Amino acid sequence: MERRSVLTAGVALGAGLLTVLTSAWAAPAPRLSAGDIAAARRLFAAGDYARLGRVLPLFLDAAARSTERGPVGAARAADVWVLASHLAVKQGRTQAAGAFAARAVDAARRSGQALVLAAAARAAATPLRRTDRTDEAMHLLQEALAHLTAGPRPTAAELDAAGMAALTAAYTAAQVHQRVLAEDLAAQAEQTARRLASLPLTSARPRQLTAGQCLVYRIGIHRHLGDLDAALAHARHLQPETLPTAERRARAATDTARSLLDAGDTAAAFAQLRLVELAAPLEAHRPSVRALTARVAELRPDLPGLSD
Repeated sequence: MERRSVLTAGVALGAGLLTVLTSAWAAPAPRLSAGDIAAARRLFAAGDYARLGRVLPLFLDAAARSTERGPVGAARAADVWVLASHLAVKQGRTQAAGAFAARAVDAARRSGQALVLAAAARAAATPLRRTDRTDEAMHLLQEALAHLTAGPRPTAAELDAAGMAALTAAYTAAQVHQRVLAEDLAAQAEQTARRLASLPLTSARPRQLTAGQCLVYRIGIHRHLGDLDAALAHARHLQPETLPTAERRARAATDTARSLLDAGDTAAAFAQLRLVELAAPLEAHRPSVRALTARVAELRPDLPGLSD
């Protein structure tokens, strides 16, 4: 009987340690557990993409079998494919990100869980945007929002997921210059964040939707809408230390750097790129961030510290 989790099969995640034992592959196939998913999420949140990449094949192998084990198994498989999609995005592998996200959406629908579908829809939005399929991204996000808000009294977890889906939809709308829709969705997410902040924390999993998270998205939203003054105003109000993960702090610095570069402040953009590296070193190796650094070097090759 396949009772072992991926972790007990030979993957130890925690305290900065990852060990993949080759004997795990020869042993009976392990099951995915909630602990497995949580451990993998911690690696992503910490910006530890190299370690996540090394362990992910074992998780993906378990996910492929997990979908056959009912709604709970489908939900856990969807969670793995969401992580795989997010990691592929970080690596600049849009096609792979889209394929993983499509599997996540399919498994999420089979699970019947609105929270899982929302996570899968958000993962799918990025590769869909990058392949000029914004309408599909918006349809998925709106489907997720409809499920999350179907009940008369959504839970804190549903509010959290709904706010994050609204932020992702706002960012998606901004990329195709739908200003009114982007503003409405961002305001909806901010209202949900305020409502959520008044509720007690009842889960061990940190909430994603916060005032700081809304500011991070606002930076990107207004940059895509061509309103750099608003983007940089939101960046000034943001306190990066309040963001819950290294990945989010790096994202905030990256989006601020892009806005500063668009505004012509190359030196300040470079300072933000150094904050990216400080928050999560592997973020600085992302193709998109390396391209930003190359642009800075082209414009201001004299900046102190640039060669390093």
